[in-house]
Amino acid sequence: YDVIKDGFLDTHIPTIRTLYREQCTAMLAALAQYMPEGVHWNTPRGGMFLWVNLPQGMDATAVLAKAVEQNVAFVPGAPFFAADPVIESLRLAFVTVPPPRIEVGVRRLAEVIRASR
Repeated sequence: YDVIKDGFLDTHIPTIRTLYREQCTAMLAALAQYMPEGVHWNTPRGGMFLWVNLPQGMDATAVLAKAVEQNVAFVPGAPFFAADPVIESLRLAFVTVPPPRIEVGVRRLAEVIRASR
């Protein structure tokens, strides 16, 4: 009640939407520029994350260990599946990082993926 009674959400939500849109757009552009062939991702219509699918048989958890060595982190997607986990999936958050750092992170992740093939 305290958060909505003074109109905070009415002014804050448009600001956050604009920021998240810019960060999402930056991540999508970096993915398109740097990811190797065989890597696919969704285009979110909202939210704070997007999903990436690595080439068939590539284990996102194994890639994570190598990505962390390059100061890049993501969440492996397999635990999000109730049945038949997809080991090739991973979740990237775009709302916690400014666009210039998003580009650097995606470029580094792409390099790790190439090296892991």
